[in-house]
Amino acid sequence: MNGLTTVEARARLEQFGSNTLPEPSPPSFLIIFLRQFLSPLIYILVAAAVVAVVIGDVKDAIFIAIVLLINGVIGAVQEHSAGKAAAALREHDQPRALVVRDGAQQEIDARNLVPGDFVLLEAGRRAPADIRLVEATDLRCDESLLTGESLPVKKTAAEAEVGGEADRRSKVFAGSMVTRGRGAGEVTATGLATEVGKIAGELVKPSASQPPLMIRMERFSRMIALLVGVAIAVLAVAGYARQMSLAEVFMMAVGLAVAAIPEGLPVAISVALAISMRRMARANVIVRKMPAVESLGSCTMIASDKTGTLTLNQLTVTEILLPDGSLLSYAPEGETEAYSFRAVNAEGEQADLLVAALLRAAALPNEAEIRREQEGVRGVGDTVDIALLVAAHRVGVVQEELRVRYPLVKRIPYEPDLKYAASFHRHEEAASVRVFAKGAPETLIAMSNRMDVGGRLAPIDRDALAAQKDRLMARGLRVLAFVEGEIALEPDHEYGPRHLENLVFLGLVGMQDPLRPEAARAIRDCYDAGIEVAMVTGDSPGTASAIAREAGMAFDESQVVTGDEVRRAEEEGEAALDRLTLRARIYARVEPIQKLAIVLSLARNGHFVAVTGDGVNDAPALKHAHVGVAMGKHGTDVAKESADIIVTDDNFASLLRGVLEGRVAYANIRKVIFLLVSTGAAELLLFLLTIPLGMPMPLLPVQLLWLNLVTNGVQHVALAAEKPEGDELTYPPRQPEEPIFDRTMIARNVYSALVMAGVGFAVFYWLLENGYDETHARNLLLLLFVIFENFQALNARSEHHTLFHRGLLASLLLVASVVGAQLLHLAAMHVPGLADTLRIWPVSFQEWGILFLIGSSLLIVMEAEKWWMERHRRPTVKVVVGAEPATAAAPAGAGVGWRWASVAGSLAIAAVAGSLYLATRAPLVDGERDVSGQDVQRSAPVAAVSVTAKTAGVVRSVDCKVGEHVAAGRVCARLDAPALETSLERAKAALASAQEREMKGAAAVQAAQSSLQRAQSAKAPRAARAKARAVLERAQARAERNAAETARRDLALAAARRLLDDMAIKAPVAGTVTHVNIRSGDAIAPGDGTPLFGIAPD
Repeated sequence: MNGLTTVEARARLEQFGSNTLPEPSPPSFLIIFLRQFLSPLIYILVAAAVVAVVIGDVKDAIFIAIVLLINGVIGAVQEHSAGKAAAALREHDQPRALVVRDGAQQEIDARNLVPGDFVLLEAGRRAPADIRLVEATDLRCDESLLTGESLPVKKTAAEAEVGGEADRRSKVFAGSMVTRGRGAGEVTATGLATEVGKIAGELVKPSASQPPLMIRMERFSRMIALLVGVAIAVLAVAGYARQMSLAEVFMMAVGLAVAAIPEGLPVAISVALAISMRRMARANVIVRKMPAVESLGSCTMIASDKTGTLTLNQLTVTEILLPDGSLLSYAPEGETEAYSFRAVNAEGEQADLLVAALLRAAALPNEAEIRREQEGVRGVGDTVDIALLVAAHRVGVVQEELRVRYPLVKRIPYEPDLKYAASFHRHEEAASVRVFAKGAPETLIAMSNRMDVGGRLAPIDRDALAAQKDRLMARGLRVLAFVEGEIALEPDHEYGPRHLENLVFLGLVGMQDPLRPEAARAIRDCYDAGIEVAMVTGDSPGTASAIAREAGMAFDESQVVTGDEVRRAEEEGEAALDRLTLRARIYARVEPIQKLAIVLSLARNGHFVAVTGDGVNDAPALKHAHVGVAMGKHGTDVAKESADIIVTDDNFASLLRGVLEGRVAYANIRKVIFLLVSTGAAELLLFLLTIPLGMPMPLLPVQLLWLNLVTNGVQHVALAAEKPEGDELTYPPRQPEEPIFDRTMIARNVYSALVMAGVGFAVFYWLLENGYDETHARNLLLLLFVIFENFQALNARSEHHTLFHRGLLASLLLVASVVGAQLLHLAAMHVPGLADTLRIWPVSFQEWGILFLIGSSLLIVMEAEKWWMERHRRPTVKVVVGAEPATAAAPAGAGVGWRWASVAGSLAIAAVAGSLYLATRAPLVDGERDVSGQDVQRSAPVAAVSVTAKTAGVVRSVDCKVGEHVAAGRVCARLDAPALETSLERAKAALASAQEREMKGAAAVQAAQSSLQRAQSAKAPRAARAKARAVLERAQARAERNAAETARRDLALAAARRLLDDMAIKAPVAGTVTHVNIRSGDAIAPGDGTPLFGIAPD
């Protein structure tokens, strides 16, 4: 069968389309953006904006709308990026199909299959399309996806039976799994034209399930929301009791809810997992199930295959041992392919004949192929078959010539439960059938009754052959046996296992699969990370032990067990098996189905198990292990679909890199949680310290929204993208049941929130007690909290190491987000509209410097805590072979955090409060310059007339300079009065509205008078005149009320103007300015005895 040509296949692909089923289309960016507003917190913010409009705070409402928009954009970008990353990873996991095209076998992307393609099927592969069978050897398929029938269906290459399409046993349907045997056939339908394509709508419904981590985080967020809700309710009651209006209480509650509830946590975790999955993909580890990213960090045991995982899976025949004891080594002779076996104990010519007979039995029951291509010679098929075929070719035993001489009658493919492969052939010179078989030595020795000794047949010596096998296995070689026989010709050609008896034993072959160069280092790193390694292999105990020793696995001979021992322990019960697996680390001659029992037993012994596999029978173990790991190169479709992770290069070291990235993902999620929860708790605690004491609100609702936006908008994503710190594999695995928000996390959140809230409270209290008005105090406090929370983002970079352990350049994205947030806030102080809305304005360099030093106290305290914890951290737990796994998973530094937390938090608050007091009590020095560049003189001449303020406030501008002559009444300074200005504008608007109503009322009176006059002159009925008179009286009453309201509004406007006028500090007399004791940004308190200006009268 030559199959289609590449040109014809390309034409049919254009004609029939891609071999794919419809998938749920990913949501557009617009849909993702709109989804960001489906949240209770968003509804609360919308309500807050409405309330702000109702009470006249239009600027606040606009700001809330802008915050909603920005948060929506940020959340949509993050979610969209995570979705794109997941879609990119799915491309790595596309199914493949083995086809014949252009006369040669090829493995292609199953999406490129077309009707007419010739497809090869084998156990473990999923049918990529509807296929009409041409060949079938003991073929059985699981069609439960299509029919719901759980038992495999036998398939034949016979003519189609009468009945519906789904009942035709000569057809394999797309999506069905080959559970046994082999087959080949022609594709009849692809994509939507297949049987499964007709029910594709049911198959593509998106799953509503969520990963356990996301479920736990949503529960955690709800718990935090409940606690925050209780705290806000307490604050609302306290605020209302302190004469706060209902609108103020509502707006305060909204701001605190947004700030304290970590609503962005699920999105941040999705981003962290998506980033880790992308990194793992670059390390050749494809994560199929998101929880596996989290689970990898908990692994205490990796049960690994040997072949292809710890070794290179590049088998080479190195030894042949003949039944007479002759050992022949395989060595190169010449520059190309002139290889031969060098006899050790046999005559060269006779040995060549015996080797040729043995390798003939290796080449005929062999499904591999040797192809010559432009790139060179390439083997296609099973690695064992390729190694045998190469050895045969190199000594002149050519498979193609043998197949002509010995036409194939029947083949028994290799299956793990058979442990051999055999083929039956007609001999061109005889009327009999020759049988050749290769497989496990124990199995084939049992099938034989004679052996070829130097060219003559002799009774088999099973003990001698078993000893020869042990000699090869003791050297770490993989050993196969070979037999042949002759049986009578049967008309029906129904040859099978019953004919494999009384055969002639030809000898043993030793093959070597070299250890991967990086395997020993990877295993050593596993031990350093507290992870034990067990080898589970079908090879002999000798081979397994030799490879384990070379790989540096920690074991002794008592820890090497065989599949027979596992079976006997299973028969005794779970307790016996658990005792066996408690210490056993090398499992040899294990059947794939026994892996499940081993994995379950290791789990019962307290291990969190990752197991590798590639075959059909590995699927149960992969599915029931904590983390199932399938091999990407040689793994079957069944194994891949049962696994949580696929290692695309079949390399054990790649799996360890996956463990590393899993731990990094978990650590980054903890960093995000720490940042969001600690900063929200600090803001909430600040209000709990101030409102019950009757102090003003420390921050306005719009300032809380701004703080949440500028300090948490990007920083948590930067933390989610943090790179490995370099020592993740030196810590023991965490306990699987350990919550993310554990005791250490709680302690750090508590005392970091105490530092921020405590110091913030001290600063706010001092400012109010020293003449600063509420607006000025909030301006400085908001800047302090921006600094605090940016420092907290830097604190969150590492849970174990100080800031100096890793340079800032290692976290460029985080540093850029922190610096950008700080610059954004400073810029907002200079943007008129935004600054007015936020009630902020520029501060002096000295004020900024003092607040920066105060804010750095948080960094100092947290870094000191890490330094203390690092010094007192328990030594890294190394693997002790056979030890109870729980001892290798003790958390580092347990028991230290609480004690240090209380001491560090108390000292920090006391030290910072004291330094703040001393720093802010220091007077400004003489000669200091104000913002206009003028010298600020603090000593006032006695003869000068002192100018003082009539009201408290913050200096907006200083308009008179020292030495300047001013007229009486000249405005020398203005105090900032946004609230008074707002009141004045409201008074003007109210007066205009009242005047408008008064004019309308006067017009209504005139109209009513005219109507009454018309009724009287027309001698209308008494009732009509009475009605007109009543209308006039009502209009006159309304007019009187309107006039009174206008008078009240006029008085209110005059009062507002007087109050605002008091904010202008004027020169009482004409004269020369002798000194200026204020500058922009200073807080003014009337009656404190300090003159603001001095003027020498003319």
